[in-house]
Amino acid sequence: MLVKLAVLFSGNGSNLENLLKTLHQKSFNGVKFEIVLCLCNKKHAFGIQRAKKYGFKTKIIEHNHFATREEFDSLLVSEIKKSGADLTILAGFMRILSPIFTQNISAINVHPSLLPLFKGSNAIKESFQSDMKIAGVSVHWVSDELDGGKIIAQKAFEKGTLTYEEFESKIHSLEYELLPQSIIGLFSDTSRYDLKPMLKNT
Repeated sequence: MLVKLAVLFSGNGSNLENLLKTLHQKSFNGVKFEIVLCLCNKKHAFGIQRAKKYGFKTKIIEHNHFATREEFDSLLVSEIKKSGADLTILAGFMRILSPIFTQNISAINVHPSLLPLFKGSNAIKESFQSDMKIAGVSVHWVSDELDGGKIIAQKAFEKGTLTYEEFESKIHSLEYELLPQSIIGLFSDTSRYDLKPMLKNT
């Protein structure tokens, strides 16, 4: 079984590189994964260089060239469908997506908090500053609600006396573990994961 993936990013691209390193052209439990599209909405994003290291030319679609969010999302949908991707991964893609995207593309997102807590772009800081004794990361289906789709998997750790820099590093290291594990699990362990959101558009 071959599973084709599209990866969308906006900045540093560390999760993109991790997916290229851990999943691209590799097989797990009889399932082979291939990244067929790297797409970015910022032409100077460092992730573009990361993709180049693995032989990928990133498709760049700058959102500020479009009059509306829906026009931008329509082109995203077109490019993803053209790639033949079975699943789209938002790996630091800093855009609020409209129903044009969410109702036409099966996508998952990695978020640096234990959802449903600390949604949005300041999740790491808010989680660190909270009174909670634990923190973590979540992988979830992308829905019309920001960071509100069905949760696929989570990993947590005790905050203890970590500095902010140590805390942020721990969050990212968990992202690198959980995101590829979740993708593999979606296609090789249907007893643990709900495939209905993914299959609605196939």
